[in-house]
Amino acid sequence: MRTFLAALTALMLFATPVVAGDYEDGLAAYGAGDYQKAFRLWKPLAERGYAVVQYNLGLMYDLGQGVFKDDTKAVHWYREAAERGYVSAQHNVGVMYRTGQGVSKDEAKAFHWFSKAAEQGYAKAQYNLGVMHANGEGVSKNDLKSVHWYRKAAEQGYVNAQYNLGQKYRKGEGIPKDDAKAVYWYRKAAQQGDAEAQFNFGSMFANGKGVSKNYVEAYAWWSTAVAQGDENAKKNKDIIKGLMTPAQIAEAQKLSSELWEKYVVPFQ
Repeated sequence: MRTFLAALTALMLFATPVVAGDYEDGLAAYGAGDYQKAFRLWKPLAERGYAVVQYNLGLMYDLGQGVFKDDTKAVHWYREAAERGYVSAQHNVGVMYRTGQGVSKDEAKAFHWFSKAAEQGYAKAQYNLGVMHANGEGVSKNDLKSVHWYRKAAEQGYVNAQYNLGQKYRKGEGIPKDDAKAVYWYRKAAQQGDAEAQFNFGSMFANGKGVSKNYVEAYAWWSTAVAQGDENAKKNKDIIKGLMTPAQIAEAQKLSSELWEKYVVPFQ
């Protein structure tokens, strides 16, 4: 099962301008790599309560862009924006509480802020709520609610949630066991270049679980996972090769090349 997503949301360089002049000049400076100028232009706007700028200052403190890296100040500005409903900031405050950056680690507060962002439809926060419900972090363990939030994020194309939802259906955690639905979500994640999903998708073909048994498909999907460093896929591929005819192997190798170009290269 995929675990908590610790990566912070990136700076919204092209967010809708809240004011003319200094805000747009700050964007231009940031884009040119002049972070000190961007910070200097944006700070007065942040102090006047513009959420998007508060969020940007939080990220600059978080990354040490134009200022010394300072997690405490990063949390301050993220929270200022979060309290004004800025969804990316709500997510990032959740991350800071979850990881203990700039604040004491507090899973309950992380859950609170992820919930705020998730309710606004933010896929990363929805995924993190799914993880927290699955593990009982900051909230009582609840597989049913975990599935609910994974599905919300998965339906928006969030690959980690798609993979975890596949796992839930395969194992029957919080939902009835359903190999066909596991295949559906593994396929979604595999087609976004996810090596573990490609391995599991191939395994479903190899075992005829939720899909007709097909060694060519299994070999091809495992090959894409192997090319991304998946050792389990390598072992399985070597085993299944001994069960295939030369013609099947040739077909699978051709298919694996097509899968690589279509479902891996675009996501690298």
